[in-house]
Amino acid sequence: MKLINTTDAAGHILCHDITRIVKDVAKEAAFRKGHIVTQEDIPVLLSLGKDRLYIWEKTEGTLHENDAAQILYDICKNEYMIPSEIKEGKIDVFASIDGLFKVDKKRLMRINSLGEIIIATRHGNFPVKKGDKLAGTRIIPLIIEEEKINRAKEIAGREPLFKIMPFVKKRAGIVTTGNEVYYGRITDTFGPVIKDKLKEYPVEILGQRIVNDNTEKITDNILDFIKEGADFILCTGGMSVDPDDTTPAAIRNTGAKLVSYGAPVLPGAMFLLSYYKDTIPIIGLPGCVMYSRRTIFDLILPRIMADDRISGEELAELGHGGLCLNCEICTYPNCGFGKQ
Repeated sequence: MKLINTTDAAGHILCHDITRIVKDVAKEAAFRKGHIVTQEDIPVLLSLGKDRLYIWEKTEGTLHENDAAQILYDICKNEYMIPSEIKEGKIDVFASIDGLFKVDKKRLMRINSLGEIIIATRHGNFPVKKGDKLAGTRIIPLIIEEEKINRAKEIAGREPLFKIMPFVKKRAGIVTTGNEVYYGRITDTFGPVIKDKLKEYPVEILGQRIVNDNTEKITDNILDFIKEGADFILCTGGMSVDPDDTTPAAIRNTGAKLVSYGAPVLPGAMFLLSYYKDTIPIIGLPGCVMYSRRTIFDLILPRIMADDRISGEELAELGHGGLCLNCEICTYPNCGFGKQ
């Protein structure tokens, strides 16, 4: 810091907040630390009793918080993101479209572990809407060693830390299985739930076919939807391990590659994910999707809609945070369900 006359302060950067007090009216910061003093500010500063000011004296190898925040934003941002104005050394990051937000958690942790650097984000692998805040970037001190910011840039490399994957318009087929529904013994209540979930995304439903528990017929109906141009298939019913629940075998018989049958998520344990010819998801939905407000389907569907390939390892990782507490008032996604 350097102490100078206020009349000579134009163009210099304040090292501390300067408070304005109006009796019985307000006590507020008239100027924040990091503010660059203008010629017009000088009369105001003098009226506040500030004849001399502590300003930041730039030295080689150091960066001001505003400059550092800009660099941090640059290593985070990707397509479909916009910044806020720099305020008190902080830049917020916002989504410019609806899509799936992705975060490279490993690189993020390494950068935040450098010390004096903050990049705070919302959870990745969740849907965001245009205008949603994604993250904030700043440093702790007013100035920081340039070398530390350079290390952050090296860790980030050429790929930004964040990504928004736009939702893709898709066509879906629904195959509902079960003798009880097929023969009209009960009314199908699964289909309406699925259709309501799909309304949240750009999905054209090609149709819903109700099939009995014949494995071959289930397989044929799945393949028929694929021939009609379905981008993904949702199978409902027959997903337990009971001998007469044949949907998992029928999905395998399509030739689809199984990613996982079962997931450490409650509700959603009997979930099945497979890919036909490595590109078309065929998904078996457990019965809980029909009656629980939020299930594994809510965690997986946004990724399907963004063409974000899901691995068995990622499904296994959902065990941490995969317990829905079935709160009386559901606040999902603003809760812990599915967060890691």
